[in-house]
Amino acid sequence: MTTFLTSQQMQELINVDRSTVYRMAEDGRLPGVKIGRQWRFPADQVAEQLGLTTINGASEVDGTSDAARPDDATPTAPENGPLPGLAELLIPEVAQSVADLKGELFGVMAVITDMHGQPLTAVANPCGYYASIANQPGAAEACLAEWRQFADEPHVAPRFVRTHLGFLCARTFVWVDLKPVGMIVVGGVTPPAWPPSHVLLDGIAAEVGVPDRLLHDTVTQTWDVDVGQQRRILQLLPQMGDLVSQLATARSQLVANACTTTTTTTTATTTTTTPHPPPAPQGGD
Repeated sequence: MTTFLTSQQMQELINVDRSTVYRMAEDGRLPGVKIGRQWRFPADQVAEQLGLTTINGASEVDGTSDAARPDDATPTAPENGPLPGLAELLIPEVAQSVADLKGELFGVMAVITDMHGQPLTAVANPCGYYASIANQPGAAEACLAEWRQFADEPHVAPRFVRTHLGFLCARTFVWVDLKPVGMIVVGGVTPPAWPPSHVLLDGIAAEVGVPDRLLHDTVTQTWDVDVGQQRRILQLLPQMGDLVSQLATARSQLVANACTTTTTTTTATTTTTTPHPPPAPQGGD
């Protein structure tokens, strides 16, 4: 599981003040991801950049150690149970609306998945190339495997990468309590030197189990996005992830409050009181 450092840990590690840490993260000199108004820094990438073998004090994903909970402390998962998954935190209709919005806004394909690559929405705005093979079992399995790899990719910041189908995709994480619980994946973008050779395209067809003629007929139906627009997508994608993160976090807090209320009510109703003894019977004359 990915380990993150807090801003304070980065200060202590490189011996600079907090504002310098923020500036270095903003201009790319430090590998980091902005979660709401806070920065977190992947420990493995920081260690590689600084030439270190390990970094002491880092902890799993939420990036906190016993000594690192000062002014940027963040609530953790409720004590009465594990953090719900993204599927439990997003209303399906709302998630689909967000995916549709991203697809239309960016002019690319968009889907929201959990951290296992399982889609939580339908693929919005699919390109013709993807749509022509999306219903094939082999293509679906290959996409799920690809999305699972996105979850394990060490680069926190989104970037476009070539997929098994040949086009470009990028992803950003959805966070709740500083833990990644899902992803927003956008793609279907035409890569350089496209379309691929007939040999390569036949290999893709064989991998996903579709007739090679089907791919040859639709391979040019990908989304043409120039370099400038790709950069804009990569800049805005984390903000879209932050929007979904806020929706999921709000739902998580509602769930936690509901659990607390239920526990309190149950405790109150099961508390017994000592009954008062009945009054002694009055004697007759």
